[in-house]
Amino acid sequence: MKPLVEFPAVDFKRIKGVFTDVDDTLTTQGRLSSQVLAAIEDLLAAGIRLVPVTGGPAGWCDHMARAWGVDAVIGEGGAFYFHIDAASGKLIKRFWYDDETRAEKRQLLKAARDSVLAEFPGVSLSSDQPYRELDLAIELKNSRGSPIPDPVRDEIMAVVKRRGMTARMSSIHINAYFGEYDKLAMAKLLTREMWGEDLEATRNQWLFVGDSTNDAAMFDFFPASVGVANVRHVLDRLDHPPKYVTDQEGGAGFVEVARALLAAR
Repeated sequence: MKPLVEFPAVDFKRIKGVFTDVDDTLTTQGRLSSQVLAAIEDLLAAGIRLVPVTGGPAGWCDHMARAWGVDAVIGEGGAFYFHIDAASGKLIKRFWYDDETRAEKRQLLKAARDSVLAEFPGVSLSSDQPYRELDLAIELKNSRGSPIPDPVRDEIMAVVKRRGMTARMSSIHINAYFGEYDKLAMAKLLTREMWGEDLEATRNQWLFVGDSTNDAAMFDFFPASVGVANVRHVLDRLDHPPKYVTDQEGGAGFVEVARALLAAR
C-alpha cells in the first residue's frame, strides 16, 4: 500500500463517483462525525456520485437513502440497493432476489440462526438483526463484551459455510447469508440500472474506500482503492489490500480522501 499523498492528481481528476464502506470507514467508534457529514455534502455538491456500501441492515439503509442525500445505498453485503427517485421523491428498493425467493431465504436464515446460537453459547446476534432482510449478523464480541477469539470466529465461519451460506467478516460482524451476491456484484448492477453504465469499463472513474476483509473484492476491482488507516489491523487476513492508505483511521481517514479528491478537482 502507498500513502494517500502519493495518489496521482491526474487519477483523482478522473474520479466521478465514490463507493464507500460505512462501519469504521465513515464512522469512528460507531459515531458519524460532523466532519464526515460535511465531507459527504462537499462531494455531492461537487457533482461526485456517492454510494455507501455496507453490511448494515435494511432498516439503516432506508434511513441513509432518505436522510444522507447520497445517490444510493447498497446494504446487507449486496442484498439490495435503495435510492430516492428524483421524480416522485419516493424510496425505491431494488433487491437481488424477488419476493418469493426472499421469503424462502428468510426461512433458511431462521434455521441457521438457531443452529449458530445453540452451537456457540455466549455468541450473540447484532442488536439490529430484526431490521435485516437476508443477512445473519453475528457479533465479534460475546455477550460480556469481550472479543471472540480468532479460532472461534473461524469455526463460526466454517459452520455457516457448511450450511451453504456465504460468509464475510467485517470489522464488527460475521455476516452470513444464502446467496450468490456480494458488494461488488450489486455495485455493478446498480451502476447499470441507475446510470446505464458498465462498471467493468468505467472502474477507473470510481474510487472505493474501505477498511475490512469483506472489502477485499472492492479493493481488488477498483484501480483507485483506498483503505482508511485501520485497515492495517487486518492485512494478514486480507487477500487483496487497497492500493493506497490514509494517515488517519475511520471517519478522519475518509475525510482525508474527500479533501484530496476535491483538491485535485
